[in-house]
Parts: sequence; structure tokens; C-alpha cells
Amino acid sequence: MKPIVRHGSHGLTMRWTLLLINFLVVCSVTAQGFDQERLLANLRFRIPDLEGAELTIGELEPSLYSGLKQGSLTINGQQTLQFLLSEEQGHLILLTTNPIDVSLTEAEIAEKFAEQATQEKQVAAETHGALGRFAEGKPSRGPSDAPITIYEFSDFQCPYCARASTVMEELLNKYPEEIRFVYLHYPLGMHDWAKPAAVAADCAARQSEDAFWVLHDNFFELQSDISSESMPQQAHSWLQETDIDLDAWQNCTTDESSVANRSVTLQVDISTATAERFGLTGTPAFFVNGYLLSGAHPVEAFDDLIAKVREDL
Repeated sequence: MKPIVRHGSHGLTMRWTLLLINFLVVCSVTAQGFDQERLLANLRFRIPDLEGAELTIGELEPSLYSGLKQGSLTINGQQTLQFLLSEEQGHLILLTTNPIDVSLTEAEIAEKFAEQATQEKQVAAETHGALGRFAEGKPSRGPSDAPITIYEFSDFQCPYCARASTVMEELLNKYPEEIRFVYLHYPLGMHDWAKPAAVAADCAARQSEDAFWVLHDNFFELQSDISSESMPQQAHSWLQETDIDLDAWQNCTTDESSVANRSVTLQVDISTATAERFGLTGTPAFFVNGYLLSGAHPVEAFDDLIAKVREDL
């Protein structure tokens, strides 16, 4: 058995996942046995990183494996690693993980995979239903009766979300009858104009869904030209091509004392909280009929997931 050593820069936190140490002894180890000091001396000799470390070895006990005893090695009172010891051969196998059960038959493995797939499908269905209830009435693109719905939690100031917006456009063109896309707000705290932009977009949506998408598209396309100071005026100029009441939109967007502004801001906050309840920590994040795809991905990644979702329909 050859030693397997993975090199890195972790100091005394170990540079291996499995290390086999050969103890060079000239006498019969079965007769002489291994005491703790002897084990520690060999470990320090074989692993230079351990030379100045405080090492403690626990009591050796019988293991599940014939001819091997088990024990533990604690380094500097912090990290504890398990090991197996063959006194007869003078070998110590140092482990960083618990033993992996490889006793399953191929049929049992297939059954386990089937159980996992069933559970994953059930979770996706529950997630899809919950998102559908939450997103009712939110701006969307694509047929309302499309068999596949993609919910995106996104941030108008996020550069990865800007890239993802072009992917969504491509997907809607590629699957015009199959996909419905729903945009959901998840403005991150690190972005200074993301939440005000979300409020501005939803204030537009109160009057016209088309007006929402005008802002959505411009926020992403011109993202690098937008600042927290310029965003309100830029949004106002883009909305001039629509037929919404701009005074009402302005009041909703900028007057924090107005009922409209408070209502829309609350909805953005609820959307953010919903994203976090689903375990999201960043943007963009997509749910394709309940299956999560996190981060910016090419069209091909969505193609694969869409093919999987089709099997569930």
C-alpha cells in the first residue's frame, strides 16, 4: 500500500487526506508492542510539521477491522484525527474522515438514487407551489399557462444578474411556448441603489407591467452608468416612453411618507425575506419549477434543467 499525500499550506492542520506511515523496527513488534512515546516519536520523524507540535494519543482500542486497532491523535489540543494501527506490520493509517460504507450492492445504490430523486422532486414541487402563491400578480414574461416557470431572485445593481438577464431573454426566445419568467426582488445590502431601483420598478408596475420591464431592461443594460444619485432621474427619463402617470410614479418612488411608497417598500422587503427563507445568500438565484439553480449560468445549464423538469410534467 502506497502513501497518499496531498500537499498544501495548512501547517499543522495536516497536509493529507490519508497518510500511511511505515514504522522501521528491527525487533518483533508483536512481542514488544507500541507505546505512546514510540508512536509519537515515529510520527514526528515521519511528519516534519509535527516536530514542534503538542501531540496526544488516546487509548488504543479494538477496531471493526481484523488486525487493526483504532485510536486518536490530537494536535495542539485543537484538531483530533482518527487512525488505524497494525502492530504486526508496523503501519499507522491516519484518517481525516470516518470510514465510508462501500457495502451497498448496485441494486441498493440504484434504489437509494431513486429515493433521492423522489424526495428532490417532492421538495421542488412544494417550493414551486410556495413561489407561485408568493409571486401571484408579479410582473412576468411568457405565456401565463406555460408549463415551466422560472422565478429569479435578483438585484438590479448585481453585475452577474445583468449577465443573467441576457440569458433569460435568450431562453424566452428559445422556448416561447414553454417558459414563463417571473422577476422577484432580492436587493443586497452592499448595493446602494439596488433597493431604491426595486422600489422604482414596482412603483411603475403598479400602473403598467410594460413600464416595469422598461426599467428592468434599462437598469441591467445601463448598469455601469447608474449611481444612487442619478438613478431616479434616469428612471424618470426611461419611463417617458410609456403612458404611465409620471407624477404618481414620482410620488411612489421618492416620497417615503406616502402610502404608495411604504406599501411598495414593504413588498420589496418581503421579497428579500422570502429569498432568505429559501436559503438564498446571493444573486442571481433561479427556481425552475422549484429546482434551484444558483448563480449566473449559460443557457446550456438551463437547457439541462428544463429537460429534467419536462420529465416531471
